[in-house]
Amino acid sequence: MQLNFDRRVADSIPQTWVDRAPTALRPYLRLARYDRPIGFWLLALPCWMGLLLARANTGLGWIDLYYAALFAIGAIAMRGAGCTYNDIIDRDLDAQVARTADRPLAAGTVSLKQAWAFLGAQSLVGLIVLVQLPLIAIFTGLGSLVLVAAYPFMKRITWWPQAWLGLTFNWGVPVAYVTASGQFDFAVLALYASCIFWTLGYDTIYAHQDSEDDALVGVRSTARLFGQHSPIWVGAFYGLTAGLAGVALYLVNASPFAALPFALYSAHLFNQIRLTDIEDGAACLKVFKSNRETGLLLSATFALVTIL
Repeated sequence: MQLNFDRRVADSIPQTWVDRAPTALRPYLRLARYDRPIGFWLLALPCWMGLLLARANTGLGWIDLYYAALFAIGAIAMRGAGCTYNDIIDRDLDAQVARTADRPLAAGTVSLKQAWAFLGAQSLVGLIVLVQLPLIAIFTGLGSLVLVAAYPFMKRITWWPQAWLGLTFNWGVPVAYVTASGQFDFAVLALYASCIFWTLGYDTIYAHQDSEDDALVGVRSTARLFGQHSPIWVGAFYGLTAGLAGVALYLVNASPFAALPFALYSAHLFNQIRLTDIEDGAACLKVFKSNRETGLLLSATFALVTIL
């Protein structure tokens, strides 16, 4: 039976515009995580990085502003669609975990039929965005569908669902790169790999919020796999993140002046390890959210490369 009232989710930002939206719309906005915008950033930033990397040797043009806007719209639509699909698959598990029990499907504020319809509407927006891109980018973008479809099941069959999330969440890197360059090369592969390890690190931190509940319901994660050794593993992942991003910069013959913003990016990235307390869920969430600034710093590095 569907309940006719809104329920705030545990780790949503207090008093966002979602809380002032019409009551009937709020469960859908929460289902798409509009009350937790960090996910939109973490999906859009790899797209912008891929676009900037592709323009490293040619400079930016007005068409790139159009592409950047498309990627932002696409990130909002597809992050919402991905979260909706994930909650459809995980609705029974979510009901058993304290942090996710108030999600709309788990709480019953949105029906399963309504969720599928909402998923379809968001996916249509994503498709409209995708078909605005060059043909090679359209086919590249469609390649992510298998990754997206399989992701919710990874926590049931592997201890490394964060790695699969990395493959999925950063698919915008190759899509944006081929949009601007029309080709694949080692530079985009290095950046894509860098972002995969980045996601593997920050989502391990994020997963420590639920490690106890996950153990009770049988959900697997790198947080559970690594346990108390998680900071060491995250440090290794972040080392690969920074190293591979540096390789991408090298492959596009980045100016030495890019070293300063890259150093700031690296410092911000590794500072997360110092700030992470895996026993403190609120601290883990705060560190996780700081990855918006991490991504913006690396994007600024690539942007500087395009003008030097």
